[in-house]
Amino acid sequence: MKRDLLLFACFLLFIMSAPQFFAGGYLMNVLVFVGINTMLAIALNLLLGYAGQISLGHAGFFGMGAYLSGIMTTTYSLNPWIAMPVAAVVVGCLAGLIGLPILKLKGHYLAMATLGLGIILFIVFNETVDLTGGPSGLSGIPNIEFAGIVFDSDVKNYYLIWGVTLVVMLFSLNLASSRIGRALRAVHDSEVAAQVLGVNARILKVQIFALSAVISSLAGSLYAHTMTFISPASFGFNFSIELLTMVVIGGLGSIYGSFLGAALLTLLPEFLRGANDYDIIIYGALLMVMVMYMPGGLVRGFPDLFRKIFKKKAESGHA
Repeated sequence: MKRDLLLFACFLLFIMSAPQFFAGGYLMNVLVFVGINTMLAIALNLLLGYAGQISLGHAGFFGMGAYLSGIMTTTYSLNPWIAMPVAAVVVGCLAGLIGLPILKLKGHYLAMATLGLGIILFIVFNETVDLTGGPSGLSGIPNIEFAGIVFDSDVKNYYLIWGVTLVVMLFSLNLASSRIGRALRAVHDSEVAAQVLGVNARILKVQIFALSAVISSLAGSLYAHTMTFISPASFGFNFSIELLTMVVIGGLGSIYGSFLGAALLTLLPEFLRGANDYDIIIYGALLMVMVMYMPGGLVRGFPDLFRKIFKKKAESGHA
């Protein structure tokens, strides 16, 4: 427990001091996106990494949170601090209702069902022009204000987004180490065995699906009030695949792995912009190599790599 608290304290110090090393501008904006993507990766990791339930529609929940909060604050002049939790509750309830029939499915059938859900939501965002603005998007979304401070700059948005992300991380870490977290891992390993031990696997899967949707909705609301403009293109199928890749690359069943995966897949395209037409080749090759040689993700791959290096050095020293 003390080690976990120390690790989180070090991570907190690292995140809070990061802006001191950057002069602001574009890179600070990218770090804001790292925070949003970390939240989304944690949400999906709770469902996939801990409960073993795949979802290809989480971009839809992300978009729902963004659009609901955006519509309530622009069309109905609701305060963002009221709109965000209302959006989260609506998305969570919808996910719970949809999860009851969908989560009876397993494997690729579940993946296809959640994919269909994501596509339906994407179509709704495009077609409900009077509400969402359709393909042209929704603009004029107000920035969040707290205690007289308007979060209208990259540095302010960084601390806002990462403040919420750190709370989500701490909550998720506690959840993972709790009785519920152990039940989720039991369901992941074997639903039948979990049910024999007294775990209501069906209800637990629906609950974690709804919780995952609520966190995604919160990330969407923050995205909307940070960017002040949203369009359906940000919430399509491609982004759901990107989120899935973040979780797998970072490490399934690891909250810190969610951060590593989100950071890598958010920052890497920015560093490869100078590679012109070769950026997508380099990007794909790196991901392929990581999956081949670090199947446990970054969070487990690096420690394993260091152990192998030290073991070889020790063996060569004895020789």
